[in-house]
Amino acid sequence: MAAKTMFARVLFPMLLMTLLAGCGGVPMSQFRAAQYQTLMTHRQLVQTNQMASQIAAEKQQLEQMAAQLQGELGIANQRLANLGAEREELTARYANLLTSLQNSESPLGGSATRRFEELARKYPEFEFDPYTGVSKFTGDLLFASGSSEIRSEGAPLLQEFARIMNDPEARQFNILVVGHTDDQPVAKAATKNKHANNWELSAHRATSVVSELSRFGLAEQRLGVAGYSMYQPVAANASEPSRQQNRRVEIYILAPDATIASVEPRPYF
Repeated sequence: MAAKTMFARVLFPMLLMTLLAGCGGVPMSQFRAAQYQTLMTHRQLVQTNQMASQIAAEKQQLEQMAAQLQGELGIANQRLANLGAEREELTARYANLLTSLQNSESPLGGSATRRFEELARKYPEFEFDPYTGVSKFTGDLLFASGSSEIRSEGAPLLQEFARIMNDPEARQFNILVVGHTDDQPVAKAATKNKHANNWELSAHRATSVVSELSRFGLAEQRLGVAGYSMYQPVAANASEPSRQQNRRVEIYILAPDATIASVEPRPYF
C-alpha cells in the first residue's frame, strides 16, 4: 500500500507536467528533463527502501546474536568463577598437605634419609626429597645424549643408592624408576636404530637403571619401570639448559602396598 502511494506521488507530477506541456506552458525539453529526474529519483527511493529493509533485518539478526552471545558470556563467566573457587580450594588443600608433610618424619627413617642427603651433596646432579622419598637423576649424569647405556660415572651413585635401599629400615619399600626426555625427536640414525622415538628412549633408560640396581643387589620384585617420553616436563623446552632438566630419570620410593605411582604434571609457565 505504501509503495502504491509513493508511486502515485511520483506519477502525479509527471501527469501534471504532461498536461502543462500539452497546453504550451512548459517547453518539451524541460519536461523531459524533469520526467527523467523524477524517474531516477523514484528508482533511488525504491533502492533506498530495499536497503533500509535489509539493514533492519540484519540489525534484528545481530540483536539476536548479541543476546545469545551475552547468555554464553554469562555461562562462561560463571564457569570461570567456579573454576577459580575450585583452584583456591585445591591450593589451600595442597598448602595444608605440604605443611603437614614437611612437619612429619621421612618414611625412610633417619639413617636412610641422612645417607640420601649426603649422596645429594656428593652428586649435585642428584636430587633427593626427604618428605616424599623421590630421587631425581639428570640425564647427563647417567646417560650420554641419545643413549640408554649407564655412564661409568653414574654407576657408583646407583650402587650407593642400592646399598641404602637394602638397609633394614628401607628394605620394605618398593621402587619405581621413571624415564623422561626433552621434546627433541630422535634423529640420529645410530640412536634411531636402538630407540625409534622418545617413548622408547625414556622406557629404555628406566629399564637400564633397573637392570643396574638389580646388578647391585636390589631384588627385582621390588622394582618397576615407566617411561613418559617428553610429556611430563619440569621446565619449558625453550633452551638447552631447560631441555637438560627434562632429560632425567626419577626414582619413586613406594610404600609396600603401593602398586602404581601417580604423577601430576606441574605448571611451569
